[in-house]
Amino acid sequence: MTRRYWVETLGCPKNQVDSDKLVGTLLADGLVPAASADEADLVVVNTCAFIEAARQESIDTVLALSDGRREGAQLVVTGCMAERYGDELAEAMPEVDLVAGFGVPVTLGTKAGASTLAPPDMDLLNLPRPRSSAPWAYVKIAEGCDRSCGFCAIPSFRGPQRSRSVDEILAEVEALGDGVQEIVLVAQDLASYGKDVPGMGAGSIVPLVRAVSARVARTRLLYLYPSDLSDELIDVIGAESGVPYWDLSLQHVSKPLLRRMRRWGDGERFLRRIHDIKRRYPDAAFRSNFIVGYPGETEADHDLLLRFVQEAELDWVGFFSYSREDGTHAADLDGQVPAGLMQERLLELGEMQDDITSARRRDLVGSTMEVLVDRTGTGRSHREAPEIDGIVNVPAELAVGGLHKVTVTAAYGPDLVAE
Repeated sequence: MTRRYWVETLGCPKNQVDSDKLVGTLLADGLVPAASADEADLVVVNTCAFIEAARQESIDTVLALSDGRREGAQLVVTGCMAERYGDELAEAMPEVDLVAGFGVPVTLGTKAGASTLAPPDMDLLNLPRPRSSAPWAYVKIAEGCDRSCGFCAIPSFRGPQRSRSVDEILAEVEALGDGVQEIVLVAQDLASYGKDVPGMGAGSIVPLVRAVSARVARTRLLYLYPSDLSDELIDVIGAESGVPYWDLSLQHVSKPLLRRMRRWGDGERFLRRIHDIKRRYPDAAFRSNFIVGYPGETEADHDLLLRFVQEAELDWVGFFSYSREDGTHAADLDGQVPAGLMQERLLELGEMQDDITSARRRDLVGSTMEVLVDRTGTGRSHREAPEIDGIVNVPAELAVGGLHKVTVTAAYGPDLVAE
């Protein structure tokens, strides 16, 4: 009998790529997708471990899927929690049949059939994946990170940066299918692509973006560390990618606090760069994210961030409360911010940004734009990253997978209506 699988993915787009690679392996081993988790013979949960809230969501999901699985079905936990906690997680969750980190050769199955999660000495990065069923797809260009940000534990379980070759990346882009109009490049530290490879080095992301853009209509970049945002990279995004969209990982704007985070930059530098990009590319869209309540954050630091948010007028911003992570530099810092104060600061920033985002969207009413229709009645211009930002509601008759010119007629919060 043919075995059926279900893969539940939590966390960031990089995890979704890992799940796609896993699905490719399962399909190659003869398994077929189940219609739902409770019909599967093999249930795999690809977990997130970035912050405490993500870990709790992962645990809750594993327990819910365990309760709902059919008799005899296997439950496997993989992803970041498995990489980071391994044996501890297996001991704490007897409901799970197997805890397996990626890159570890693990055979799943019974006498009725088996499937190998990852072959020996093989990174998920270069495993095949199925053709994309959507007109866009994430492509991971590197794994791991060489930075030592004070709040982040990712290097401790994802390892140092490992960049893929241009040929491997382009082969994956082409294998995803002719129907893919937008490729979203992702990595822990995207702009550092190639720095770890002899003969490539700094700036390697630029020719890669050009090569991908020669194959698809849109190339979107997510997670750019601001110190590596060179003029050449700005220009290839603004003029050649088809997506003048800058996702800048800023984290804060107070210089002393950023140094405590082991991060580069300050609010004045960030504003100068953002205003320069807007001058060169008036159609530019921006996303960023900020940590609220990092140890040592003062009211003055918070006020600086408020002023920056107001002046920068970014299209999209995510605010996250600081999460203490064992083994990080910040875990033992003094100046821990009370949870209640963090929530007050989050609320104040969130309300301000909601007003800014709504105003930015209202400014688009009456304009004409090109949208990629992801599914019936739903499209995105270059201003909206998939699964993250708002959407453009479009007429149902516009073909899915097509690029269409539309005129914006209304804005409702983060979403637009166009015809």
